[in-house]
Amino acid sequence: MTFEAMWRDLHPVGRSTSSGGYFRQPWTSAESELRAWFAEAAIARGLELETDAMGNQVAWWRPSGAAGPSVLTGSHLDSVLDGGAFDGPLGVVSALAAIDVMRERGVEPTRPIGVSVFTEEEGSRFGLACLGSRLVTGATTWDSARERQDRDGVHLLDALDAAGLDPSAGLLSLEGVGCFVELHVEQGRDLVDRDVAVGLASQIWPHGRWRFDFTGEANHAGTTRMEDRRDPMLSYAATALAADEQARLTGERATFGRIDVAPNGTNAVPSRVSAWLDARCSSDAALAELVESISRHGDDRAERDGTALSVTAESVSGAVHFDADLTRSLAAIGDWPVIATQAGHDAGILSDAGIPTAMLFVRNPTGVSHSPAELAETADCLAGVEALADVLSELAS
Repeated sequence: MTFEAMWRDLHPVGRSTSSGGYFRQPWTSAESELRAWFAEAAIARGLELETDAMGNQVAWWRPSGAAGPSVLTGSHLDSVLDGGAFDGPLGVVSALAAIDVMRERGVEPTRPIGVSVFTEEEGSRFGLACLGSRLVTGATTWDSARERQDRDGVHLLDALDAAGLDPSAGLLSLEGVGCFVELHVEQGRDLVDRDVAVGLASQIWPHGRWRFDFTGEANHAGTTRMEDRRDPMLSYAATALAADEQARLTGERATFGRIDVAPNGTNAVPSRVSAWLDARCSSDAALAELVESISRHGDDRAERDGTALSVTAESVSGAVHFDADLTRSLAAIGDWPVIATQAGHDAGILSDAGIPTAMLFVRNPTGVSHSPAELAETADCLAGVEALADVLSELAS
């Protein structure tokens, strides 16, 4: 099955008829359909499929005589809320298509090649990005993960059970994996500006998520004088503006993209506003300084408003520098540019676990990601497949 045919199969799964965006949250019907599709694609190619308690999957190509450290590739199939089509699935489909290309070329790998699908990469349901790969590598413990709840109060164990998974089945083992290469749509405009279809990653900026809980006093929107209010919404709004200003001044990234308000009434001053900050910076020190600055502005504003603020770090990932020797050797294959990325990936988790890791990016002409406007042209996708086939052929030879 060609890349184009596989892409047509995936295109309607989990897609909103109103926005055109994708809702492929982990352990929902859409994501389960995608996992079933991957299993069928693997079996059709004669690959050995492994699935663990979380729904992480690896399809292995083990030609006769293949031995030694394995080469792992792949990405994820879940999406953010109302996300784009390419973030994640492009890497999975391209990996399967790359194996097809290698077979057409008559390549006989001397090392096993695995195509992986890691679950809950986006953290859109249970709040921790790269949950599947974090558990597999030991970066997150099962005891801590099992206590997580989604926005509707569903526990992780119940979500797994509803998806037909067995939490006691154990997790995938990455023992024997010699390197990992993830292909991904670029989530920016670097390749567009360079006018090239494919690039390599040098590093991932440090990033994280922090919950800002502003508390005040609920009251009547009409009868409460402005000077008598203890309104946490004002404290939040001022903090969001301060975050924007601080990020612009330093050239970093700060985003409040999600809030939860109580009691959430049109005619009531709220008693609580919880807001989630996504912050990303060029260095670990810059990230710590930015978050501290935003928190300080929040505290100062809360004191003025008669409200209170508590800040909780929900997930923080340090800077990831991909294996320089591996990246250098791969760059020589296609003369691809090496660029940094501000987005987090499973590749970063595997790199932190000590597995030599590299990333390939495919040009996104819109420069837009985590949105229905996310795009990659078919010609560039096919160039990415060829590039990945070249890389896997080199690494598995």
